[in-house]
Amino acid sequence: MEDSTSMANPPLQEFYIPSYILSPELEAESISYIPTCPIIVFINSKSGGQLGSDLLITYRGLLNKAQVFDLGEEAPEKVLHRLFCNFETLKSKGDTLAAEIERRLRIIVAGGDGTASWLLGVVSDLKLPAPPPVATVPLGTGNNLPYSFGWGKKNPGTDCHSVKSFLDQVMKAREMKIDSWHIIMRMRAPEKGSCDPIAPLELPHSLHAFHRVSTDDSLNMDGYDTYRGGFWNYFSMGMDAQVSYAFHSERKLHPEKFKNQLVNQSTYAKLGCTQGWFCASLFHPSSRNISHLAKVKIMKKHGQWEELHIPQSIRSIVCLNLPSFSGGLNPWGTPNTRKELERGLTAPFVDDGYLEVVGFRDAWHGLVLLAPKGHGTRLAQAHRIKFEFHKGGADHTYMRIDGEPWKQPLPADNDTVVVEISHLGQVNMLATEGCLSKSIHDPSIPSNGHNDNEDEDSDDSEDSEERRKFGAAETFKFPDNLDYSHMS
Repeated sequence: MEDSTSMANPPLQEFYIPSYILSPELEAESISYIPTCPIIVFINSKSGGQLGSDLLITYRGLLNKAQVFDLGEEAPEKVLHRLFCNFETLKSKGDTLAAEIERRLRIIVAGGDGTASWLLGVVSDLKLPAPPPVATVPLGTGNNLPYSFGWGKKNPGTDCHSVKSFLDQVMKAREMKIDSWHIIMRMRAPEKGSCDPIAPLELPHSLHAFHRVSTDDSLNMDGYDTYRGGFWNYFSMGMDAQVSYAFHSERKLHPEKFKNQLVNQSTYAKLGCTQGWFCASLFHPSSRNISHLAKVKIMKKHGQWEELHIPQSIRSIVCLNLPSFSGGLNPWGTPNTRKELERGLTAPFVDDGYLEVVGFRDAWHGLVLLAPKGHGTRLAQAHRIKFEFHKGGADHTYMRIDGEPWKQPLPADNDTVVVEISHLGQVNMLATEGCLSKSIHDPSIPSNGHNDNEDEDSDDSEDSEERRKFGAAETFKFPDNLDYSHMS
């Protein structure tokens, strides 16, 4: 039986996808129109307090219920795998509507930055020739991804008018490529058990364990766990991640206290105080400063690894891909001409193959970002960066990927924990006019950025295919010998 909302002229037909496109078991429908902007919607119903659930109801009321998914009920990898397999089956039967919907498809994801990054990892691992672009609805606390591309940082309205207005923006939005960053972490397998209210390695969605690496891979070491994943906004380590971890731990213990964005942000600020972030020189031992925890190396394009000097006072380090951090602040700023000439630093671009590496001493240092030209300590711009942790004065540190923190055990003996970040391709985002993110290919921007526009993956040929996946969708790449016409 067809979905009750399927009809000759459904509401919002420019966004509407017929049920048979979404469910392989249904018979093809005769549709008299081609949707201008067909969309698939993923909503984290647990984000934004009650907002996620309310938004789910509104979208399902305006569109085909079958094209709106609750991430708490069905993972995006299963949804997209089924959808694109069905596209292939229908196209092989000469279905021109399916071909047009696939070509015009756009994705909306509503949730926090962690949810958005999870979906981007899934889309990346699909390895489609023309992956659909993604728009992000800000349902989290920081909302750096939506803010970077013009979708705002405040939680949205959930009524029909607000949703229709957002859909209209999605239709008018332009596509914008941004760099994807691959992260690999290797450490000795941790002991089982709990650590605070969160397990020692309850990692973000975008960071998952290898099931196996090839025998000739340098990562194949007995007794060690290897993790890999991806990020699109930032990787951070140190006190900022510690505060974020405390916030997530508290929210996990008492979810009833975190029902709206304003309360969440207020709680976050209070935790920053109680964790000693504003009085770091008194409450934060120097043994946890970045220079004492890790040896940091960077690589430029076509370059060699070189050690990066980290000032001893730096307690937090951020590897930034987008111009938004901690709810809309830009830690890198825009270096002046003298800095560009002296240190080879440029303005931040989201598609130049470089991360901006910034350091902070404490929360007071972070407050300079509120000034018009404020910025953190600019350490480097790098195509790859590596952190090597050895036995030292601390048994753990805190790390964070796109808003998702965890407590990271550090070596207790002669072992080494290694975290390596490298550039790996790009994804398509949807951006509004006048958004914060800037492309190096924008003709309105002076050509003073990085000019070594090499092929985006040319320096990664030695890495195995398995190693270079993001990990958000373990089985995503379609087998070459798969006959799509027989898939259901």
